[in-house]
Amino acid sequence: QVQLVESGGGLVQAGGSLRLSCAASGRTFSMFAMAWFRLAPGKEREFVAAISRSTYTLYTDSVMGRFTISRDNATNTVYLQMNSLKPEDTAVYYCAADRRGYVASAATIVVDYWGQGTQVTIAS
Repeated sequence: QVQLVESGGGLVQAGGSLRLSCAASGRTFSMFAMAWFRLAPGKEREFVAAISRSTYTLYTDSVMGRFTISRDNATNTVYLQMNSLKPEDTAVYYCAADRRGYVASAATIVVDYWGQGTQVTIAS
């Protein structure tokens, strides 16, 4: 069993930055692919970014060039650095873990574990 705990959400002005963190329990973190999803009011859950166990990264088009996903296997933590934030980035952001470890596309990610989510609000 793996537990994921997100932190770092908050309220910022448009154009600002936030860094989300996701701390994972367990000794197999380095073998997992990790991803971030978000859920905005009235919308379906959306893939944001993913990083494989070999650190291959994948982003949805709307965050390309603004968001950066990274991981630190020594501390079992995955990060999402979010820059140039826009009001449309407002959502609850969820950390997710895929035991298979690889990332081919957003559609092929299989989430085995979810975090509880952290709220990100961007004021215009």
